[in-house]
Amino acid sequence: MLFNSLLFALFLGIVFGLDRLTASWTLRKVYLLVASYLFYAAWYPPFILLLLLPTLSDWFAARFIAATTKLPLRRAILGASLCLNLGLLAFFKYANFLWDTGSVVAQAIGFQPQPRHFDVLLPVGISFYTFQTMSYTIDVYRRELMPARSFLDYALYVAFFPQLISGPILRAGYFLPQCETSKRATADQIGWGLTLLTIGLFHKGVVADAILAPIADRVFGAQVGVGCAEAWFGTLSFGGQIFFDFAGYSSCAIGTALLLGWQFPDNFRYPYAALGFSDFWRRWHISLSSWLRDYLYVPLGGNRAGPVRRSINLMTTMLLGGLWHGASWKFVAWGGLHGLFLTLERAAQSVVNIEGWRRSGAGRLALWAVTFLLVTFTWTFFRAPDFASACGVIESMLSPARSAVLNMSALRLAVVAAVLAAMLILHAFMRDRTAESVWGRMAWPLRSALLAGMILSFLLIPGDSRAFIYFQF
Repeated sequence: MLFNSLLFALFLGIVFGLDRLTASWTLRKVYLLVASYLFYAAWYPPFILLLLLPTLSDWFAARFIAATTKLPLRRAILGASLCLNLGLLAFFKYANFLWDTGSVVAQAIGFQPQPRHFDVLLPVGISFYTFQTMSYTIDVYRRELMPARSFLDYALYVAFFPQLISGPILRAGYFLPQCETSKRATADQIGWGLTLLTIGLFHKGVVADAILAPIADRVFGAQVGVGCAEAWFGTLSFGGQIFFDFAGYSSCAIGTALLLGWQFPDNFRYPYAALGFSDFWRRWHISLSSWLRDYLYVPLGGNRAGPVRRSINLMTTMLLGGLWHGASWKFVAWGGLHGLFLTLERAAQSVVNIEGWRRSGAGRLALWAVTFLLVTFTWTFFRAPDFASACGVIESMLSPARSAVLNMSALRLAVVAAVLAAMLILHAFMRDRTAESVWGRMAWPLRSALLAGMILSFLLIPGDSRAFIYFQF
């Protein structure tokens, strides 16, 4: 059930109506939980069992951890919980990848493994709800959070449908307190929620799918080596596509939750205005980057053990973060490049005084240009169908003499270039602002005109009906 579908509009209308008409707060939470499971069952009903298993196991694990003071027992329960969660994730998401990688290694040392004979269907959203249940148990183990008093509240935290498939990755300490007191969306919340939903659908259906995706598809789907300009243009188009696609999803999720009176944290803060790679990861997929920081980077030692260990911790975190995105070496390469850039940035802090650069106009421009171009460069591994194809596009990007081979419409290219330029200008303007504050200062005729234009363009501009990119993760 996609956010950009009529079925979801009908589903949301029913859920919203029940929420407004039901007085009992407990009953409203029951409706939301049932609706969330129905939403998930729309993809493939047996997946409900995979959602229930970690929900039940981590509910009991957290209560046992909180009830005992014996450290070995607490560690054993936490370890069992993590093994179950990571085991399910490894089997359903990484079984084929691990088997194929192991086969290559076995062949290299002289063995002939049996051909792979299993085909595992990836449960939608498993990477997201697995990280949510793990963070809950870990927080209880650290004594940073008390176990949820109500199983209904905890089950709703895991399965709440606006964020179930592609985040934001919620923390129990953020969500569970909202379950304790009755809430109903105010008129202002409904208005802003509908605005976010409209903006998100426009970003996804019009900008990402109808305008940017065809160029990226043409370049990365080419059967021959593309020209240098084409490789850069296709990669830039994908950089815009994935932002508008994923930020569009996050806007829809936050807006949908707000219609029901629930608050979600921001997941994007204009990342293409970043001045450095640390700044980029404070702005891109914030719920994931903060999760990796708090539950992987810091436990590994973070910045506390000197520059060499810090670099190892950064690389380990980003390599695993890349692998989280997909069971392929191309995602490992993508994460590794970001880890390398973060490591080099940290090493350069004391040599070139990057903080000083951020205080001057020329320095900020230089930092922005380097960050944006290198982030764009890494998108080749994210978008290409495989590692070899990514290397082919990179070879074209680094070959200025390679001429164009694709016959692409000049008008379409001009539209894409204008959209990408507008995106960068918008990100620069919004770097230290929030969408809600800027929107609130607009005159109502301008707001109305913008919303009407987005709705009309979403309904009238033809485009492929595509799933959100992050559904595959």
